[in-house]
Amino acid sequence: MCNRYQSPSSAAIENQWDLAQSAPWQAAGVYPRANGIFIRFGQHGLESVVGRWGLIPPFANTADIGYATNNARSEELSNKPSYRDAWRKGQRCIIPAVSFDEPCWETGNNVWHTFRRSDGKCWGLAGLWNTWVDKQTGEMVESYTMLTVNADAHPVMSRMHKPDPNYPPDEQDKRSVVAIQDGQANDWLMGGTNDVLGLICPPEPTLLQYQALGSNQLNLMKG
Repeated sequence: MCNRYQSPSSAAIENQWDLAQSAPWQAAGVYPRANGIFIRFGQHGLESVVGRWGLIPPFANTADIGYATNNARSEELSNKPSYRDAWRKGQRCIIPAVSFDEPCWETGNNVWHTFRRSDGKCWGLAGLWNTWVDKQTGEMVESYTMLTVNADAHPVMSRMHKPDPNYPPDEQDKRSVVAIQDGQANDWLMGGTNDVLGLICPPEPTLLQYQALGSNQLNLMKG
């Protein structure tokens, strides 16, 4: 699961994605239930939208829901009540990120690592969005969730998060963000539900440039 990432500025987002409409946004660290920026397909093409990181489902009675929806397991999108409507309606989004952070417990302690792209571009992380409407006031609140996928077989992401001693290494259900590859943004945002299933996968190992926070040592997977 991912619980913090660095969001680029609106100018950096416009430089990497061809947007028809862009929301003003300053680069910032984003945490659950804070505002972030995401890209979706709107009436005039791709648009960036500022919303809350933590999807507010349509059945919620309040925008201040008391449970975590900042991450959504990709295997549960079609049946979990919080996400199934957004998934069925094709409300997919891309979450631009300069970097994202994950904890590693290989030393026996929680050591946070930050992950950037080795080519210097921003990550385009897969997500779902929803516009929640207050039934009493008519207020509309934008929100989004970040998808995760099993990473037990991934050479890097399988090292992240605290292992469960009750399960073998290949059954830990270690989780990873889903990175939409270059040139596939439109496929993810506008493709049919069955067509996009093949895009749900962890980042390519050779794209990962990572280091422990506070360390000057960069790590790079070699192809």
